[in-house]
Amino acid sequence: MRRLLSLFLAVLLLTLSACGAQPASSASSAPEDTSQEELPETTPFTLPVFPDFSLHPTLGANRANLTLSPLLYEGLFLVDESYQAIPVLCERYSVSEDKLVWTFIIRSGLTFSDGTPLTGQTVADALELARSEQGRYRTRLADVSSITAEENTLTITLSRPNGSLPCLLDIPIAHGSGDRPSGTGPYVLSSSDEGLVLTQRPGWWQNKDLPFETIPLYSVSKSDELTYAFDTGNISLLDVDLMATNAMGYGGNYQTWDYTTTDLIYLGFNTASGVCRSAQVRLAISAAIDRQAITQTTYASHAVAATLPVHPDSSLYSQDSAQRLGYNPDVLAQQLEELGLAGKEVRLLVNSENEAKVSAAQLIAYQLGSAGLTVTVEQLSYEDFTAALGKGDFDLYLGETVLTADFDLAPLLSSSGSLNYGRWKNAETDGLLSAMHSAIQGEPKRQAAQALFTHLEQQLPMAPLLFKNGSVLTKWGRLTQLNPIRNNVFYQLENWIIQ
Repeated sequence: MRRLLSLFLAVLLLTLSACGAQPASSASSAPEDTSQEELPETTPFTLPVFPDFSLHPTLGANRANLTLSPLLYEGLFLVDESYQAIPVLCERYSVSEDKLVWTFIIRSGLTFSDGTPLTGQTVADALELARSEQGRYRTRLADVSSITAEENTLTITLSRPNGSLPCLLDIPIAHGSGDRPSGTGPYVLSSSDEGLVLTQRPGWWQNKDLPFETIPLYSVSKSDELTYAFDTGNISLLDVDLMATNAMGYGGNYQTWDYTTTDLIYLGFNTASGVCRSAQVRLAISAAIDRQAITQTTYASHAVAATLPVHPDSSLYSQDSAQRLGYNPDVLAQQLEELGLAGKEVRLLVNSENEAKVSAAQLIAYQLGSAGLTVTVEQLSYEDFTAALGKGDFDLYLGETVLTADFDLAPLLSSSGSLNYGRWKNAETDGLLSAMHSAIQGEPKRQAAQALFTHLEQQLPMAPLLFKNGSVLTKWGRLTQLNPIRNNVFYQLENWIIQ
């Protein structure tokens, strides 16, 4: 059986490679194509821009333009690689005992690049725009009932207690609603005879020694132009999701720098009908899935395996609980025998439009089949897939959701959760979710998370599989010491070394 599984994985990996997926041996390396000639040493560090699209950090939607945001804008906080909130524009803060009212003191003496002072009111205006109907952060800030300001004080009142609100406030603060608003960041956007350019801002308050005085922006108008510009060396860096639906392929000689995200891939169970009503069956199915094999083959190592619904890099992740929920295919075979379900057929739904998900579903079906459960994979269009989930017409489904940095699991697991397609209803789960969400960051949050995980070890209404990585591509050997993080690929830019 091990030889058969090895053969299956080898064929699967070759198939994915043929489809354009790019493997990465580490966070700082990628396959080298020696057929690509080295670029001239005088080629400047250049980033792409779509000038016909908005560069507003909370109203825009173009990925390349949003990648530029950390160079132009800053947030009240920055969420680091361990999902901890680090104050930036916020100097200090406090919270009411009921975790509903948060007060933030804004750093004094700061200005936007157009000279406008940074105040509590300018921050409040920016956050109101971010949570407006057209704002990118309206879902994230759905629990905000009011935002008020006075001088350098900002007050946010919530409708639901949240002990980790700062983790949601890495939202870029911009002045105004135009397509190219001013910010407080280290660079300023301007036009030159050659086009758009980023120039270091004199007197930037953080006063860090950055490696680029100016960064030329290479104008593109469509995705294939972006790919070609990177392959030919006209642009030096791209922020991409190599496992996305319709992901582009990239050629030439480049390095890959992966960073973790909160993009969760999971196996959903129908807990209301069928064989997955049984917690024993759900736990056994989860134990029969080799998550490392999925991350290494179907996701080409651009993912991190997880058995809990928080990222393993988070301090909330419990290694003890994760180990107890780990890979053990013999459990499924034993449970199927004890429950008289050997040979039972179940349906696994997957969105047909994403090659990585389809391959993952097929591998899961193979793994479960090896343990004695017959799995039929049904590939559906996105519309048919979501319709089937809404009707509960499935036994299993392969799902994906982007969690917030505070790891609010209510949409997935609460009785009224918007993503609770498995129809899981459990008062104890609801109480534990609420306790974890309202617990203040630090030891209280970790204890509340552990209580939830202990409960999930017995019930498991859904099975986390992995968290996807984002990827930064740079031309081979040109840059070192990159340390990208979610929402900021220029994190610790002052440490970059130009070769």
